[in-house]
Amino acid sequence: MDPTHHPLHLADIQTRPRLLAAWERRRHREAHWFIECVAEAMGVFFYCFAGVGASAAYTLGNLLGLPLGSVFSVGFAYAMGIGLALVVCSATSGGHFNPAVTILCMLFKGFPVGKGMRYIVAQILGGYIACLIVYLSWKHLITEVEALLVVKGTLDEINFTPSGPAGIFALYVPAGSPLGLVLFNEFVTDFVIGMAICACTDPTNFLIPPMLSPWIIGMTYGIAIWGYSTQGLAANAARDVGGRLAAMTIWGTKAAGGNYAALAALTNIPATLFAYIVYEVFFVDSSRVIAPAQQAFMTGHKAHMEHLENGQHRGASPSSDLEEKAHESRSE
Repeated sequence: MDPTHHPLHLADIQTRPRLLAAWERRRHREAHWFIECVAEAMGVFFYCFAGVGASAAYTLGNLLGLPLGSVFSVGFAYAMGIGLALVVCSATSGGHFNPAVTILCMLFKGFPVGKGMRYIVAQILGGYIACLIVYLSWKHLITEVEALLVVKGTLDEINFTPSGPAGIFALYVPAGSPLGLVLFNEFVTDFVIGMAICACTDPTNFLIPPMLSPWIIGMTYGIAIWGYSTQGLAANAARDVGGRLAAMTIWGTKAAGGNYAALAALTNIPATLFAYIVYEVFFVDSSRVIAPAQQAFMTGHKAHMEHLENGQHRGASPSSDLEEKAHESRSE
């Protein structure tokens, strides 16, 4: 987008049905906070639906001796789910999808605290709903696996571990793993993810245009899962807490996870904050030029905000000139 040109809004070329246009006006006036929370919940839902579903295939396949998945398929599913979440939902809410990112924005970027708390609740709710839906989708096979483990007398031993049915949804530390090393693994891996997020949101980074950012962030999560998930990795409190609450809904308080639950839920927050500080101190340079793709992205966002502030979100009919151009394009 050339910032010297008048921006072209969807309302300039497309008339929405009257009911939807009325809802859009009402939404912007009275329900914008709710819509943003829906987007945050939906974003977490997307990547949990993808990743937890792949985890279900992998875990249950291992227990049944069937080749239903692998660590690679789990990491790839999370990567694509995160990319999908950002592509679909970030334009509405800003694309936090992680309590650590929301807390970072509250501490360093002036994000309203009340709004941030609503975001965090919505994020956890999105993960919770996704995990319950995955459970219902796989319930018949989970029940079958549990019955087999009961016959073998190993259900209580296996269930609340990374290899058990409950481990599909709630994250557990591998048996015998020192919590200190698990904490180290979690912190370093989350720090790397945080650095990738900072790089992708740096407007002076010519190598990462906005259209690639969702997939780079997603693949960074994939790298984390492929290399470090077997040692115990949460990486996102919304996924961890939402999944743990889902497991507790299904199996009761036995699924709580003990001391590891707090480590998994909280470690990614200071790791992400530390990544932001490191990036700001060592990598940000205000003398750099903003990349053209980022300029277009920022100009479009600014034009959107101005359009809303000026009360022009009416879904008005397109102008005759634009109608003629559209007709000419269709004729060609």
